[in-house]
Amino acid sequence: MSQREKPIEIINPPNMLRVKVGGRIPAADPDAIARAEKALDQLSVEFGAWLGQEVEKLEAALGRTKAEGLEGEAGDALFTVAHDLRGLGSTYQFPLVTRIAASLARLIETPEKRAAIPLSLAEAHVHSIRAALNQNIRTDDDAVGRQLAEELETRVVALVGEPT
Repeated sequence: MSQREKPIEIINPPNMLRVKVGGRIPAADPDAIARAEKALDQLSVEFGAWLGQEVEKLEAALGRTKAEGLEGEAGDALFTVAHDLRGLGSTYQFPLVTRIAASLARLIETPEKRAAIPLSLAEAHVHSIRAALNQNIRTDDDAVGRQLAEELETRVVALVGEPT
C-alpha cells in the first residue's frame, strides 16, 4: 500500500464545552429582555453624569502626564482611561466619545508610541471628548463633531500608521 492509499482515521474529540454548559441553551425569554430594556431606559437618565465622571478621570490622567510625561505610569493610566471610555461612550449613548477615545487609545497604546507622539495631540483628544459631552454632541451626524473626529484620526494615522 502506497502512502497515498493509506487509510485515514478521523478523530472527533468530545465536545467538552457542551458537557460543561449542560446541553442546549434555552431561547431568550422575551419578557426578561423587555424588563432589561426597561431597566436600561430608567438608568439612561444617569448616563450623562456617569460619562462626566469618566471624562474627569481622563482629564486627571492627562494632568498627570503633563507633570510626569506620557511614558511610565502616567501614560499607562491615560491609556487605561481612554480604553475604558472607548467602551463606555456608546453604552452611555455618546458614540462620538467612543470614536475619539478609540483614536486616543490607538495613539498611546504602547510605550513606544507614547515616546514618539506630542502630548498636545493627546490633549486635543481629551478636550474634544470634554467638548462633545458639554455640547451634547453624541454622534458624528453633527458636522463639527465629525470633522473634529476625522481630523484627530488623520493626525493619529500620520503618526502611528493605519489601524491593523
